Amino acid sequence: MSLQSFYRRLSNGVTRGCQKLVVLASTALPSLALADLPTLEEPTQGGDGIRSTAQGYMYDGFVLAGLLLCTAAFIWVGIGCLASFNEGRQRGEWTKFGVTAFIGVVLILVIIWLSTEAAPILAQ
Repeated sequence: MSLQSFYRRLSNGVTRGCQKLVVLASTALPSLALADLPTLEEPTQGGDGIRSTAQGYMYDGFVLAGLLLCTAAFIWVGIGCLASFNEGRQRGEWTKFGVTAFIGVVLILVIIWLSTEAAPILAQ
């Protein structure tokens, strides 16, 4: 038996021994093994009764959906602009890229504006 294999077997044995010791300690002292779970965060709106709490969570969900819509619009416009930029570089026609970029920026601004306007309406 070589010295290297001896050290490998020794370290594996120590590791297994430590693991068994931790499991034994956690079963012997259950108060150490039980962690306090975090409390559920209250919604930004409402929170007095079940109905207002549910409405608050729905409000937060709709605001999150608006943010996801804005993110999808950013990605969609970015992919479209990159594709038209690549096409403009190959053909030498930059008008399609300009129109795509302009319409994309207007689309993103309209979506952000509508999402911003929808948040107070949903809060009512």
